[in-house]
Amino acid sequence: MLGAAESTHLPKPQQLAKRVIALSPHAVEMLFAIGAGDTIVATTDHADYPATAKNIPSIGGYYGIQVERVIELNPDLIVVWQSGNKMEDIKQLQDLGFKLVNSDPKTLADIATNLEQLGQLTGHSIKAKQVADDYRQQLAEIKSNNQNKPAVKVFYQLWSTPLMTVAKGSWIQNLIEVCHGENVFYDAASEYPQISIENVLLTGAEVILQSQDEGNVLGINWADWPELPAVKNQHIYQFDADLLHRATPRAILGVNAVCGALDKVRG
Repeated sequence: MLGAAESTHLPKPQQLAKRVIALSPHAVEMLFAIGAGDTIVATTDHADYPATAKNIPSIGGYYGIQVERVIELNPDLIVVWQSGNKMEDIKQLQDLGFKLVNSDPKTLADIATNLEQLGQLTGHSIKAKQVADDYRQQLAEIKSNNQNKPAVKVFYQLWSTPLMTVAKGSWIQNLIEVCHGENVFYDAASEYPQISIENVLLTGAEVILQSQDEGNVLGINWADWPELPAVKNQHIYQFDADLLHRATPRAILGVNAVCGALDKVRG
């Protein structure tokens, strides 16, 4: 396995990355956030924030990376994503001698740490620390404001067909916990379990959270099950999936959106 970014020492000026390939949308967004967006020479599909990122060539996606394009671009740093890139691609890039760093935040706190690491590697440490500190402060305030509120039973609809949700270890679980929500499928056997509507009805969920994707929202007509408290009391809310699913400074907006929905349930 590739070592985490925290093992990387502060580079000397001549070692600072000037040509970066970022193999995830969240890494692209982080690099722009710290002022290093102009170092990115290639990225992957769905790297669309900020708008300028759409102009950067894509060299792959979840299906794999065009390694020959990486060789042509000759980057001095590749920011990989162990949870989202194919391990065989990562190993091949490593075997070819490229300098790799893994950006794969697992918690909300990891975002700030990762911002600072990327700042060190690209020579944008001052800006990165400012962004990271601001993010940490906002996150701490949200936690403080929500920790003593009544718990709300949350069902997060990850997708409708098949019906899928999130459990412990998932990224979304981080957001639910900050807002003092109680994930009704927290103890499921996998991080992203497939479930049935009957499973949901047994939970007594007080709120249903969904992404705004049309296929997700229209996939199930929850009005057909008014026995569920979330349906009966019309507590079904949709969100921008990027704010909830991407590990970037904008995750603060996603957390605030989730907390706002839970506050409506508390009424």
